Amino acid sequence: MNNLIKKNYFKILFTINILALFIAYFIQYALGYQPCSLCLVERVPYALAIIILILWHTFKKDQIFYNILLTQVFAFSVLISLYHLGIEQGIMNESSLCTSKNIDLTTKEDILNSLEILRISCKDVAFRFFGFSLTTYNVLISFFMFIISIKVFLVNNGIKK
Repeated sequence: MNNLIKKNYFKILFTINILALFIAYFIQYALGYQPCSLCLVERVPYALAIIILILWHTFKKDQIFYNILLTQVFAFSVLISLYHLGIEQGIMNESSLCTSKNIDLTTKEDILNSLEILRISCKDVAFRFFGFSLTTYNVLISFFMFIISIKVFLVNNGIKK
């Protein structure tokens, strides 16, 4: 593996994760596009990765543990993104996470108020960039980070050069 990539692994992943979260929040709050439930879930691995990377940088003796943990976080990110992409493409049905909210509908006022709540469907793409949904980009970014994590793990443990 290129020594530069190995040496700057922390900086590359940290920057990608910060940038991904910044873009997601910018699109939501500055541009006004509301995310669906799965879009919100897809942000969790980025936040976890930032925490793990900070811990990794702080506690240098546990590098293998943090590398394995990051690889698992990125694997989860790939899986949840592929699942969301499958819903967007009509390959899979929406889960209950996408379609329902836990709302107490015991009174007439509760029922009327629930009609005013904006529910974003996971299959509807609200924002596209160069013709692709953000979920598509999330799949690619997550897969890239997953592969890089595996390569760094293999190099750091002398399994691959």
